[in-house]
Amino acid sequence: MLDTRHFTRLGIEPKRSGHADLAVPALVEAAIVRQEALLSQEGALVAETGVYTGRSPQDRFIVRDDRSHDVAWGGFNQPMEEGHFLALYAKVARYLSEREHFVFNGFAGADPAHRLAVRFVNEYAWHNLFVHQLFIRPTVDELTVHEPDFTVLAAPGFTADPMVDHTRSEAFVCLSFKHRVVIIGGTKYAGEMKKSIFGVLNYLLPEDGVLPMHCSANVGNDGDVALFFGLSGTGKTTLSTDPGRSIVGDDEHGWSEAGVFNFEGGCYAKCIGLSQEKEPQIAAAIRFGAVLENVVIDPLTRTLDYASGALTENTRAAYPLDHIPNARIPSTAGHPQTIIFLTADASGVLPPLLRLSEAEAMYHFLSGYTSKLAGTERGVEEPQPTFSTCFGEPFLPRAPKTYASMLGERIARHRSRVYLLNTGWTGGPYGVGERMNLAHTRAMVRAALSGDLEGVSGRPHPLFGGVMPEVCPGVPSAVLDPRSSWADPKAYDEAAARLAAAFRANFERKFPGADAEVRAAGPRS
Repeated sequence: MLDTRHFTRLGIEPKRSGHADLAVPALVEAAIVRQEALLSQEGALVAETGVYTGRSPQDRFIVRDDRSHDVAWGGFNQPMEEGHFLALYAKVARYLSEREHFVFNGFAGADPAHRLAVRFVNEYAWHNLFVHQLFIRPTVDELTVHEPDFTVLAAPGFTADPMVDHTRSEAFVCLSFKHRVVIIGGTKYAGEMKKSIFGVLNYLLPEDGVLPMHCSANVGNDGDVALFFGLSGTGKTTLSTDPGRSIVGDDEHGWSEAGVFNFEGGCYAKCIGLSQEKEPQIAAAIRFGAVLENVVIDPLTRTLDYASGALTENTRAAYPLDHIPNARIPSTAGHPQTIIFLTADASGVLPPLLRLSEAEAMYHFLSGYTSKLAGTERGVEEPQPTFSTCFGEPFLPRAPKTYASMLGERIARHRSRVYLLNTGWTGGPYGVGERMNLAHTRAMVRAALSGDLEGVSGRPHPLFGGVMPEVCPGVPSAVLDPRSSWADPKAYDEAAARLAAAFRANFERKFPGADAEVRAAGPRS
């Protein structure tokens, strides 16, 4: 039976029928009949998202009320007054009630002790398939007693009037902790739905002593757990999807007293340039039930062109975890022995691999440096240097020190090894150098996880510190020192000095009161 309380509590009686918890084939059929998407040769559903081909973080708001008292206002945490939110909420609910809509009931959080019951009400069938595959699907028994802790109303066809609705543009993502509702409108980009719940968990879980993390995770045959922190496009999904290890999840996790657990039930892989040779597991996961966003498809033959960025560089594939043969289900694991911070450095300066001390780990976690890659956010057309605190600043409602102190305490208690891995450019900056060889990157990850780098001789980078290994199995030694990969060493030194200065300026601006040991762990002047 369809639960319509998300409408009736506002005094709105649905005028059109809704569909609750449809099976994957029914959602695929609905999306095709409604001409929302096409079916590819592989059986995946292919949809376009229009002008919004990435997240729009400047259009995200949190309602300022008595439940949001611990929000760190400013930056990406823009306030919206409760009255303005309720008025917009009523408009969105009325809009959905007048249209055929689709409901998914599920969970965020694989650990039952910390999971959040979620409900999504979607205008589009393909959006409902997306959340069905990306979140944790309940059993039949769980579904009969499902009561949502948070409800998301997603109405891409409803556009806001900024002058009336107090938004920045026609698009909006508005979150109320008091009313336990998220409303999304004006954008078809499906990633806004998953990240809205990530923001909810980032606020709620620290109250329960759980560290929420923007990272992927996998586990080896011996039970050794690894985390891969990083922003979009740095390699979280690619590197955690390893035939020799079981994937726990590719994007969002919690770290509790019991260990690590996935927030989601699926993966959301960036697939520009995807090939069977380089990423066989991801390529094989794109089959019936998967959802592709903005991947170019031939309308006659229904063949896919993963190489094309005609619509956006931020092409995406969403699929359930069980599309990966060695996925760990339920997606929980122990405490991580190895933590890897991923950066896609477009300046070509950072070493491919650095072993970090605890203080250096805290410095790089707070800095969250990478180069924002094309298409991951609206308006980003080529790599841009960015410092995203905790490798997830747009999704963090609380002050950064909350997450940093929790991570630092866990690293110390569990004696986790920490590395910085550059998946960006080598031999020069973007446009001159080339992207790191994926085979070399995978070899460095294997060496770090296996402990093969323990006891290997290394030397600190003269500006950025850490320890660069002098040898690594499967990697030419010349690759390990970034300066030697540049044709002009002087040009490298100048670029390194500029990047180091940017690190220092960012840290002084954001964290002037940071612990002296952590501040001293940053780049040398």
